[in-house]
Amino acid sequence: MAPSFDHLRDADVDEDDYDEDEIDISDLREKYEVQLEQGYDTFVVIDGLPEVTEEQKPKLVKFLLKKLNQVGKTKEDQVYMPMENGKSLRFAFVEYASPAEAAAAVRQLDMVPLDKKHTLRVNKMTDIDRYGREGRVDENYVPPKIEEFTEKEHLRSFLADPSGRGRDQFAMYRGDIVGVFWNNEKDPPENIVDRQHWTESFVQWSPLGTYLVSVHQQGVQLWGGASWSRQKRFAHPFVNMLDFSPNEKYIVTWSNRPISIPDEGHPQLSLDEDGKNYVIWDVETAKPLRSFANLDIPCVNDSHAPPAKQQPKFPWPAFKWSSDDKYVARMTQGSSISVYELPRMGLLDKTTIKIEGVMDFEWAPSTPQRDGVKQYEQLFCFWTPEIGSNPAKVGLMSIPSKQIVRSLNLFSVTDAKLHWQSDATYLSVKVDRHSKSKKSQATTLEIFRIREKGVPVEVVDTIKDTVINFAWEPKGDRFVIITTPEPAGPTAVAPKTSVSFFCPEKAKGSAIGNFKHLRTLEKKNSNAIYWSPRGRFVVVATVANQQSSDLEFYDLDFEGEKPESDKDLTANLQLMNTADHYGVTDIQWDPSGRFVASWASVWKHTMENGYHVYDFKGELLREEHIDKFRQWLWRPRPPTLLTKDEQKQIRKNLREYSKIFEQEDAERGASADLAVVEARRRLLDEWLAWRASVEAELEEERLARGLPKHSAEADVKSPEAGEEQVIEEIVEEVLEESEEIVP
Repeated sequence: MAPSFDHLRDADVDEDDYDEDEIDISDLREKYEVQLEQGYDTFVVIDGLPEVTEEQKPKLVKFLLKKLNQVGKTKEDQVYMPMENGKSLRFAFVEYASPAEAAAAVRQLDMVPLDKKHTLRVNKMTDIDRYGREGRVDENYVPPKIEEFTEKEHLRSFLADPSGRGRDQFAMYRGDIVGVFWNNEKDPPENIVDRQHWTESFVQWSPLGTYLVSVHQQGVQLWGGASWSRQKRFAHPFVNMLDFSPNEKYIVTWSNRPISIPDEGHPQLSLDEDGKNYVIWDVETAKPLRSFANLDIPCVNDSHAPPAKQQPKFPWPAFKWSSDDKYVARMTQGSSISVYELPRMGLLDKTTIKIEGVMDFEWAPSTPQRDGVKQYEQLFCFWTPEIGSNPAKVGLMSIPSKQIVRSLNLFSVTDAKLHWQSDATYLSVKVDRHSKSKKSQATTLEIFRIREKGVPVEVVDTIKDTVINFAWEPKGDRFVIITTPEPAGPTAVAPKTSVSFFCPEKAKGSAIGNFKHLRTLEKKNSNAIYWSPRGRFVVVATVANQQSSDLEFYDLDFEGEKPESDKDLTANLQLMNTADHYGVTDIQWDPSGRFVASWASVWKHTMENGYHVYDFKGELLREEHIDKFRQWLWRPRPPTLLTKDEQKQIRKNLREYSKIFEQEDAERGASADLAVVEARRRLLDEWLAWRASVEAELEEERLARGLPKHSAEADVKSPEAGEEQVIEEIVEEVLEESEEIVP
C-alpha cells in the first residue's frame, strides 16, 4: 500500500536518490501535453473607440458586438478593453473563431462609423509582428522626409484638343500594336502613342474615357494621362473579362480559373479570395472589396409551360451596377437577387431579395424621377416565367426600400428582354409569345412610362413577327425594331428581315403621346441597330453576315417636306445614304455623334480586315485595309459641364458657330494645298540641283580625260538639214475611275 502524503518520510522524497535527467518521459509528454495554438491570426485590434469608465464598459462592449458579429462569431469574454486610471484607452483586442473571420472583420469593418463621432479602425494583431518586428523600428525618432510636390498628369487632358477643333480620340489594335489616335476626318489619323505588346488579349476604355485598360495573364492595368503611364494595377491572375461601374469608381474582374493564393502570399489578394472567380475592386485605392465564386445555374423545367430560353451558363456581366455607383447586384437565376451596398459590399438589409423563378434583371441607367416621389431611390426591373398555373411577371423594384412599385402579369410567354431608355423615362419589355399550338410566335412590346403617375403601361401589339433587335433613341422617345417571320436561330441562309420605326403622336404641351408605327422597310438583311449617342440619326446594318454587309443611314428629323400621313407624328424619316463594307463585324459611333466607324476584325474572320470611317450622313471619309486588324474603340467623353441654359444658348447660335467652323475648315484645306505645292517645289528644286551637280561632275571628268566639251550635242544632227529634231510623246494615265448609277 502506498503511503499517504502525510506519512511520507523525508527519505522517501530525498532528491539525492534520483536524477530527473535520467528519467525518460518523452512518450508521456507527447501523449498528454496540451498543444497551444500558435500565432494571433484570429485576433484583431479595434481602434477609434470612445473613452468610457468601468461602469460604461459593458454597455460599449455589447454595442460593439453588434458590429463585430456581422462578419464573424465572437463573444463578450473574447473582447479585451484595456483600462487605465478607471478609463478605457479607446482600443480593444477581439478574438474571432477563425483567421478567415478576423480577415473579414479587417476588410469590412475598417473605416465603418460606430456613431456620429467615432469611426472604427480595424487591423490584424499580426500586423504588429509585420511592421514592428525588431530592427524595423528605430528607437530614435527621425522626422519624416517630406517629398517634394510633383504635379500629377491631368487624366482628362484629352478633352482639350491641341488643334482647337474638338476632335475625338480612338484606340486601334492591329497585329501586336495598340495605338491611340486623333480622328482627322478625311486625312490620315494623327498618332498620339503606339506600343507593341501593350495588351495580351484586348483593350477597353473606361466608361468616361479616363483610362485605357490592357488585359494580361497577371491581371488588369489602367493607363492614362498625357504620357500614357500606368495609373492602376489589379492583379487578378488569368483574368478573362472586366466591367466598370458607370462612374468609374469600381471595377469587377472575372476569370474562369479560380484564384489560387500561393504559400508565399499575393501582392494584392488575401486568402479570402482563394478559390473565387470574381473580384470587385476600388479603382482609387486598387484594393479588393470582396470576391465571389461562380454560381451554378439551375435548369428550370415546367411541364405546364414552355421553358424560357436557356441563359448562358455564366451571363456577363454577372454583377450589374446602379446608375450612381451606390449598389451592385447579382442574380441567382431562378431564386433571388442579391443587392450589395458600396463600398462596404455588405448585403442590403443583410438579406437577399427572394424572387421565385427570376430569369433576368436590369438597373435603370439613370436616377429615376417618378411622379410624386421625392425621396432617393434607384430602380431595377426583373421578369419571371410562367411556373405551374402562375403567369409570367415583370416587376419594378425600388431600392433601398425593396418595394415593388409596379408589376405586370403576362401569359403564353416564351422569352422576355428588358430595354431601358437612357434617361430611365421608359422601360420596354420585349415579350415573345407563343400560340396555343406552340408552333408559331409573335412579339408584343410592354412599355412602362416611368415618370408618369402610377407608371402606366402601353402595349404595342401590332407586330406580327418575332422581334430580333430593339433599340431606344438615346435621350429620346423613338425606337427601331428589326423583325423576322421565321424563328431566330442558326440557319444556312439568314432569313429576310423588316425594319420598323416607331415614334409618339403629337400631344398638347409637354405630354408624350401614344407610340405609333411610322414606317416599315421590308425585304432587308439587316440585323443590327446603332443610334447616334445624340439621337436623331441611326444606322441600320447587316453585321457578321457572309452574304450581305449593308449600312443604311437614316435621319428621323429630316428638314424636308413631311408626308401627309406623318403630320401627327413626332418624326420625319429620310434615308440619307447607303454603304457597303464587306465582312463588317462591328460598328460604333463616336461620342459626339459626328462620325461612325465600322471594322472587320480578325477575331471573326481573316478576309479584308480593316476599317471604314463615315460621317453622320453616311459619306465615306476614310477606309484602310490593315492585316490582322482587331479592334477600333472611340474614346468616351464624360458628361458635359454646361448647364441646360448654356446648351440651349449654343443651339440657338449654332449657325454663327457653323460659319466660324466652315471658315476654319476652308483655311485648313487651303493651307494643306499650299503645303503640298511647296513640298513639290522643294522636291523639284532638289532634283534640279542634283542634276546640275551631276552635269558639273561629268564636265570635270571629260576635261580630265581630254575629251571635247558637249560632244553628245555635236553628234546629234538632223537627217537632212542638220537641225535638231524635237520628238514629243504623249502618255495617258487613268488616275481614278468611278461608276454612278442615277435612278
